[in-house]
Amino acid sequence: MALDPTYSSAGAAGDPVRVMIVDDSAVVRGLVTRILEEDSGVSVVASVGNGQMALTTLERTDVDVILLDIEMPVMDGLTALPKLLKIDPGARVIMQSTLTLKGADVSLRAMEAGAADYIPKPTSTRDLAGGMDFKTELLGKVKALGQARKRDPRRVQRPGASTAPRPVVPRPAAAPAAPPALRTQALEIPDIIAIGSSTGGPQALFGLLGTMRAGTVRQPILITQHMPATFTTILAEHISRVSGWDAREGQDGEVITGGRVYIAPGDFHMVVETKGAERVIRLNKNPPENFCRPAVDPMFRSIAAAYGKRVLACVLTGMGADGAKGGQAVVAAGGSVIAQDEATSVVWGMPGATANAGVCSAILPLPEVAPWIMKLATRR
Repeated sequence: MALDPTYSSAGAAGDPVRVMIVDDSAVVRGLVTRILEEDSGVSVVASVGNGQMALTTLERTDVDVILLDIEMPVMDGLTALPKLLKIDPGARVIMQSTLTLKGADVSLRAMEAGAADYIPKPTSTRDLAGGMDFKTELLGKVKALGQARKRDPRRVQRPGASTAPRPVVPRPAAAPAAPPALRTQALEIPDIIAIGSSTGGPQALFGLLGTMRAGTVRQPILITQHMPATFTTILAEHISRVSGWDAREGQDGEVITGGRVYIAPGDFHMVVETKGAERVIRLNKNPPENFCRPAVDPMFRSIAAAYGKRVLACVLTGMGADGAKGGQAVVAAGGSVIAQDEATSVVWGMPGATANAGVCSAILPLPEVAPWIMKLATRR
């Protein structure tokens, strides 16, 4: 999955994003440091070789984002993660993971435990040094999460923490932004629920579907989460475990059945097609949209075409604007769109773009999304 390149320059002016790299390979730490510090919006303030060193360093260093390797001597990343978040609950942790079943499983468990996101580790130092996809994704995630951290009310500098001098740039006070306009809620009971998410999405999905337990709604739920292959397989397994839903990756030609959760497989767009009296899942490798495959927009468009006004679409936390144009198609067909609010989003990119497009009937804190969906899906 490529990343929206506009994020590679976000926040370049002003206070840089402060990063700690935790990896047992000095070569990897050096290469990642050089990649990050090519951008003036990022400053690597610490580079250490294991989780125990990371804990000691975080006690005395002001950090926004932590790049945390999983397999390390002395203390591995999964062990260090809750200890790091205990020291600094507002820190954004990005797990560095291999694209394997084991790496995907550990990354998903880390996100359940509080990690903000993951980044696939290149398969070689040659890839690490020269892979533009890796550089773009790394910088995009670091800067988006770092800027979100700077707006976090939990962000406080600990006594004794070292910081580089921060230039003070006078800026005129900005007028408060007007809240996005809301549409009237559609009256139709939906026949399908569609959800799009990206950065922070796994945690949001675990919480939403864990609240909206299996059997509480009869409708099928289709989800596009920006993830590579293998990771989406493990995501479906984790959703089944935490929520009790029958969650699975969508299969090409599969008839959509109520009471199931279908996850778009990594590297495939998942869309819906009408076949006689049935709706079926179709997978395709059409070009990426919003720099992503799977992408939310094609799923939303196809569901709007197949189900008309009986659609409830939801956009959760994530970078970029995927879902906003698809949300317009849902509303044009008479369906409803809701979005997660900024305060509870890890990154308010996708839900923010959808909200600002004027297509939402509600913009809600994450804990209120599941009750809202259940109310709309089960009313008589």
